[in-house]
Amino acid sequence: MAIETDVVIIGAGPCGLFQVFELGLLDIHAHVIESLPNPGGQCAELYPGKPIYDIPAYPTIGAQELVDRLMEQIAPFNPTFHFDSQVDQLERQEDGRFHLHTTQGESFITKAVVVAGGVGSFAPVKLKIPGVEERIGKDVYYSVKDQSLHDGKDIVILGGGDSALDWALDLRERANSVLLIHRSEKFKAAPASVSKMHALCDEYEMQFLTGNVTKMITDSANADDLAAGKLTHIDVAGLDGVSRRVELDQLLVFFGLSPKLGPIANWGLDLKRNQIQVDTEKFQSSEAGLYAVGDINWYPGKKKLILSGFHEAALAAFAIKEQLFPGQKVHLQYTTTSPVMHKRLGVDDPYADEEVEAA
Repeated sequence: MAIETDVVIIGAGPCGLFQVFELGLLDIHAHVIESLPNPGGQCAELYPGKPIYDIPAYPTIGAQELVDRLMEQIAPFNPTFHFDSQVDQLERQEDGRFHLHTTQGESFITKAVVVAGGVGSFAPVKLKIPGVEERIGKDVYYSVKDQSLHDGKDIVILGGGDSALDWALDLRERANSVLLIHRSEKFKAAPASVSKMHALCDEYEMQFLTGNVTKMITDSANADDLAAGKLTHIDVAGLDGVSRRVELDQLLVFFGLSPKLGPIANWGLDLKRNQIQVDTEKFQSSEAGLYAVGDINWYPGKKKLILSGFHEAALAAFAIKEQLFPGQKVHLQYTTTSPVMHKRLGVDDPYADEEVEAA
């Protein structure tokens, strides 16, 4: 039997979670479909311990902490989550509603769909040398989930983007040593991070090397069995033409994410750079009733910031309310003063006593 609902949100990253909140304020319940086993998207899966500095009112907040607080914020609205699930079919019905089918075999009939799937079905860009896959989670990592695993280790970090630089700087104080390897002197990371990295290298607190890893060496008696034993060395082909053998305990690879739209690419939507084109009034796609918020969407001036996604979710919620109740005026009510909002949030009216005294 298909689950009938007003709204289905695809993606439970920060923007998808905040979409639940904005819809809840308008008394709209949502089902949330997430391909990962837990909420949080990239924040929880790839860098849960990474600090975020541009969330309003939080000078700094960890990525996982942000997800936890968003989950706490949406708790009054009791969203229904469907984890480890991906939408593999989306079709418009004759009555105008959408039919969705998932890889878990669930079916949904819904009036509106919000795609909040980040960069879609994402995967880390892999290091392409023999033996890597067999050692993932052992001494080769594509993400940092528990920083304590790297305490006192000799770490080599690969990459030149924000994740590589951020983790090189963050883990430097926990690890025994950190060596950053990038294929060139040009970085995609924030200039301030690059400058800090070079300054620390000048102070001999970490090292930087240009080149590419070509081989892994373990202490296994069988040199051809790269899955056995412990990782001890890597060979690096330097841009100066010199091949170096580097000793290490762990190899962390941050080459970025490979965005894959997956089934979304087959939904017939107008796309721009593998992103869903939307308007900036409703954040609706070329298909009426199908909206997109967060990194998955594109419009002129788009900035891939969590803050921007929160704004998009708010406007999309009002547009969905108008879609679900055509002709009904949607009033803007402030959570600070509206008794209706207080009731939906399950909080006491802070002005109730004042009203009684005034009466």
